[in-house]
Amino acid sequence: MKLGELKPNVKKVTKKRLGRGIGSGLGKTSGRGHKGQKARSGGGVRLGFEGGQTPLYRKLPKRGFTNIHAKKYTEVTLAMLEKSQENEVTAESLLKQGIISRINDGIVIIGTGTLNKKLNVKANRFTKSAKEKIEALGGKAEVIEIV
Repeated sequence: MKLGELKPNVKKVTKKRLGRGIGSGLGKTSGRGHKGQKARSGGGVRLGFEGGQTPLYRKLPKRGFTNIHAKKYTEVTLAMLEKSQENEVTAESLLKQGIISRINDGIVIIGTGTLNKKLNVKANRFTKSAKEKIEALGGKAEVIEIV
């Protein structure tokens, strides 16, 4: 550090030291008060406990379900395909170029945006408009199965 150089004024926050005598303000009961559940070691109530009253999460109705067999596709728009430098576009090539961050269960090509170049696209699914736009430019939209 050079003379006259500015540095941040970092204040050190010291941990409360409990049970260190009456003069500290945190002696004897160490800020826990007298007796009771919260004064005991390991004491306290679990998250969502409402003193024995039926908790809110049990009062509210259950709705819907989660399909454990559902496929999660990564959505790729035509505007994103426009950024690709390769003519042969696959999920792996898009991932390598940083256009998508993950593949999940596969990719689906969506017809949002415009495409101005001929591309051969291999994907798990295509929307009707995306397929029409790719083939209108002379490209190929090839559906590949999920492995």
